[in-house]
Amino acid sequence: MTVLEKTRAPERPGATREPRITDEHGRRVRVWELALRYVLLLAVLALTIGPFLWQLSTSLKGPTEDIYSSPPTFLPGEPTLHNYERVADTIPVWDYALNSLKVATANVVTNCVGAALAGYALARLRYRGRRAATLAFILAMLVPVEGIIIAQFTTMRDLGLNNTLIGVVLPGCVGAMNVLLMRNAFLNLPYEIEEAAFVDGANVWQRFLRIALPSVKGTLAVVAIFAFMGAWDDFLWPLIVLSDPSKFTLTIGLNYLHGTFANDERLVAAGTIIAVAPLIALFACLQRYFFRGVGEGAVKG
Repeated sequence: MTVLEKTRAPERPGATREPRITDEHGRRVRVWELALRYVLLLAVLALTIGPFLWQLSTSLKGPTEDIYSSPPTFLPGEPTLHNYERVADTIPVWDYALNSLKVATANVVTNCVGAALAGYALARLRYRGRRAATLAFILAMLVPVEGIIIAQFTTMRDLGLNNTLIGVVLPGCVGAMNVLLMRNAFLNLPYEIEEAAFVDGANVWQRFLRIALPSVKGTLAVVAIFAFMGAWDDFLWPLIVLSDPSKFTLTIGLNYLHGTFANDERLVAAGTIIAVAPLIALFACLQRYFFRGVGEGAVKG
């Protein structure tokens, strides 16, 4: 990010102060470099936000509007919410959304609690095998989900949890990445604070709940967002473990729109917006803590 600063002019008659542009380190930035940066930022913004805005526009277009016109028209001529009503009439979208909300909420709670406890143990407690446990979490991140999904399915079957929402939640209830994020956040806390609490008679749980955990709220928000997004957007595992249509999550339910109504792009676009809207709302509520938590849980070099 750049800031506009005014250079101090020499002490001479008739001298004027000329503005100059500098970066966060105080180095001068040329005008063409600044313009190039903004062009690249706008290009990235168009690539990331453009598809979503196009889907939103398509979902609001009526049946009489041509969505394949050349040149394409971005804004709908007569905006309508009829496509969203058709999605609800075609599939029980709100029941699917409720199932996804149950899974995502449970995933957020288990990841925040489990990752916080595991991260604190790896970062602040002293015991034999701590480095080996940290290495195990790092290695777990390297294993692709597709490589263990059969083992997960057989485990859920042996536990009698197939075709249940608990079976959907259980394999991802504590993520290795979330544990490492919490570990690095706890490592950044000064040891002197906990030592002072220890001298005052605070035990491990009191130091964890009253000192360490309130200091890493930003990283907890990052873990919550990642856990919610991972559970809400997951398609492969719920598709494997669930067989009862009444227990389908939203991602599986919306697949019926692609299969049966593949030619009706308005209907598919409306279903996509319904699926994305909760993620946008969650990030809007937690964005302040999210950006603060990125710095708290950054991996140390």
